[in-house]
Amino acid sequence: MGLVARTLERVKPSPTMAITAKARELKAAGFDVIGLGAGEPDFDTPDNIKQAAIKAIERGETKYTAVDGIPELKRAIADKFKRENGLAYKPSEITVGSGGKQVLYNALLATLDPGDEVIIPSPYWVSYPDIVLLAGAEPVIVDTTAEDGFKLKPEVLAKAITPRTKWFIFNSPSNPTGAAYTRDEIKALTDVLVKHERVWVLSDDIYEHLVYDGFKFTTPAAIEPKLKDRTLTLNGVSKAFSMTGWRIGYGGGPEPLIKAIATLQSQSTSNPCSISQWASVEALEGPQDFLKDWVKAFQERRDLVVSMLNQAKGVECHKPEGAFYVYPSCAGTIGKTTREGKTIGNDEDFATALLEEEGVAVVHGAAFGLSPFFRISYATGIEALEEACRRIQRFCANLT
Repeated sequence: MGLVARTLERVKPSPTMAITAKARELKAAGFDVIGLGAGEPDFDTPDNIKQAAIKAIERGETKYTAVDGIPELKRAIADKFKRENGLAYKPSEITVGSGGKQVLYNALLATLDPGDEVIIPSPYWVSYPDIVLLAGAEPVIVDTTAEDGFKLKPEVLAKAITPRTKWFIFNSPSNPTGAAYTRDEIKALTDVLVKHERVWVLSDDIYEHLVYDGFKFTTPAAIEPKLKDRTLTLNGVSKAFSMTGWRIGYGGGPEPLIKAIATLQSQSTSNPCSISQWASVEALEGPQDFLKDWVKAFQERRDLVVSMLNQAKGVECHKPEGAFYVYPSCAGTIGKTTREGKTIGNDEDFATALLEEEGVAVVHGAAFGLSPFFRISYATGIEALEEACRRIQRFCANLT
């Protein structure tokens, strides 16, 4: 009898965490490595948010809180949903977890049974299918294409729905592609979903504020009110406020779902960090003028990276609408040989050789369910990005 549960055998460790760890190990060993694997902003958490956390500590806000969030934070979240998304949620329809991943995990584990199916467009955030598998259900992967801007077509969604479909996971702007859906594109998908009353929608809006070129963000429950009672709108403070380590995510949804999530959380982690919750109140209620400067910087980085990658032999890079990722194709390098004599058989070979020969850490596309591509996070300084892209250009030029 083995130690590890059979359920855990269905999943694998996060590839993005693995590549980040490998890059750190190489750096620690003295190698010149530029890590483009981590999905977190390089900006510091704004000072007003840090000060709010310090004041909370000084007030003694260091005890257990309500399992799924303090009332002050739930009110701030409800106000945010109303103000920015046109969605009305009562505090009893709000859940707060230790990061968006926990909210997602709780929602799926609280609702999925063996045999249930969850539709996930690819490329996808690496954790979606593995969490579905942990819940004992089956991920149903539906591919998008670079030609369609990595956006799911309504007819493809309709074809994927079966009597066993329980959830549809929607992420815009997307990790790993940066693709963001327009209002009309989302409406085409919601028109399909309203016809299937058993299907719930999980809308991951974590990159909501990181959109470029005047793009207007919106979310499914705001576009189609008929879906609101079976939609979990997921968000958090990690990306927009550079608070990845603070571990606060939240969601708005129908009360029965929120209660089920609270029950599960009460028997796992209990409440999120009390200090982080108070910091998040300030994040949502305080000044947010810094965001326009961050968005401008991200857009400049995106434009630089897209331009330089499209000058690399065998690489093609689509310009995304949001987030801080690009998802270029490396199809033109497959079958070629590196300076070290290694054959590039797939995108994982490409990423491994790039790290070993040029010290640039990227994540291979197979980790996100669509090959032959790789993901670059441009949430790092412009000089590092320029140097990384030069190395990628050199690596590709040296392939034979």
